[in-house]
Amino acid sequence: MSFLQNFVGRFVPRVKADDEDAELVDPQKVLREKCSEQPKCVKFQERLTTCTDRVNSRKKTEETCLEELIDYVSCVDHCVSHDLFSKLK
Repeated sequence: MSFLQNFVGRFVPRVKADDEDAELVDPQKVLREKCSEQPKCVKFQERLTTCTDRVNSRKKTEETCLEELIDYVSCVDHCVSHDLFSKLK
């Protein structure tokens, strides 16, 4: 066994799924879906949808929905942050 193989075998961690046939699920994606359904975040999503519809209905406008998007993403991320790190190994 070469030095490099010995080093890699001893010091580089190996990650294996518990079941090779099971598909891995991203816990952040699952939590984001759950959090996007909470009443507080639904309110921000409705504001974003309203703004997007308004902007798309106009041909010439300088309005963007950046503020509404940031509010919605911040709400979802804040909710996700409560549970995400407890699910990571």
